[in-house]
Amino acid sequence: MATVSFREGRRIVLEQTAGLTPPQRERVTLAAGFQRVLAEEVTADRDYPPVARSVRDGFALRSQDLPGSFQVIGEVRAGETSTLSLGPQQAIEIMTGAPIPLGADTVVMVEHVERQGLTIQTERRNQPGEFINPAGAEARQGAILLTPGQLVTYPRTALLATIGRSEIEVYAKPTVSILTTGDEVVPIDQHPLPYQVRNSNAWSIAAQVLRAGGTPVILPVAPDEYSQTRQLIEQGFQSDLLLLSGGVSAGKYDLVEKVLSELGAEFFFDRVKIQPGQPLVFGKAMGKYFFGLPGNPASTMVTFEVFARAAVERLAGLAAPSLPLAWATLTQPFRHRTGLTRFLPAALSPDGYEITPIRWQGSSDVPSLARANAYLVADEDRESWEAGERIGVLLQ
Repeated sequence: MATVSFREGRRIVLEQTAGLTPPQRERVTLAAGFQRVLAEEVTADRDYPPVARSVRDGFALRSQDLPGSFQVIGEVRAGETSTLSLGPQQAIEIMTGAPIPLGADTVVMVEHVERQGLTIQTERRNQPGEFINPAGAEARQGAILLTPGQLVTYPRTALLATIGRSEIEVYAKPTVSILTTGDEVVPIDQHPLPYQVRNSNAWSIAAQVLRAGGTPVILPVAPDEYSQTRQLIEQGFQSDLLLLSGGVSAGKYDLVEKVLSELGAEFFFDRVKIQPGQPLVFGKAMGKYFFGLPGNPASTMVTFEVFARAAVERLAGLAAPSLPLAWATLTQPFRHRTGLTRFLPAALSPDGYEITPIRWQGSSDVPSLARANAYLVADEDRESWEAGERIGVLLQ
């Protein structure tokens, strides 16, 4: 068992899960494939562009004739071709996206010519190929455009549509069991007694699992009783990944680590130097990986985002999970005690440039977490920041 830093913990998770194999593959429509992970290699069905085309509205002509006067002998628009061939001091009016006529090797923008009837005059000295997108400049037929393990983002959706892929092969979504522990936890549709809490963790984790590309399976709450806890943990290992919430600290009734040990678990670490979320367990048992997330809501959310999300994404087929970290300017001074990397609720401005810490009452303060749209990231070895200084941000 070991205590690790934020960076070391994430490195261990990424190394351990690097060889995870996604469950299966399935074929889906292009629309259904958005935000899924590609499971096939995708190649270009033809040259892109298939012919040289103009990237500006203007006039196609011969660069060797510039500057000078030209006779306009025709016009070509996008979506059509031209049978005309250019001779000396001749030009063809051309629209953006239209194919380059035979004999032309440059395009002079319409803003750079003076026109009188069928004659144009320009002082430009264009180089050959200027404002022309050559045939095959974007991709050659048969070229590899996408590889397995890439997320189908909206630009990649556009690429797939461009090459005529109405269906794609993606990895099946992994199943992720979510097990909350503790006698104090009751279902969300039950009226809790003063000493009880509703099971918000299971639902926040389920939402995070969905966003990471998995299918959540919410198990019944495990009471602080050994046999039922063991039964539910064994049930959880029937999924591709098990996420436990609570029961991983040093309390008398925190039974999770004991059960896992008796199931032959290998523990990679059981504490991370972050706040919130120090008592985080990561290991493997019964051939499956598991995370023992802390029980407080903020701790659960943060540790999932920073550590467990990468494992879900690996199981979903993503080749290179990444942590969405950025920088923003503090609107007010900020101080904390060194020794821990802190992920604290904050409000990121609409333009993404400024960050303001949100006052909260600790890891159980769900209303403050709901007001936040990011986490301020305070480095473990720095004590203070002034207003106007840049600080790390974990995007939600």
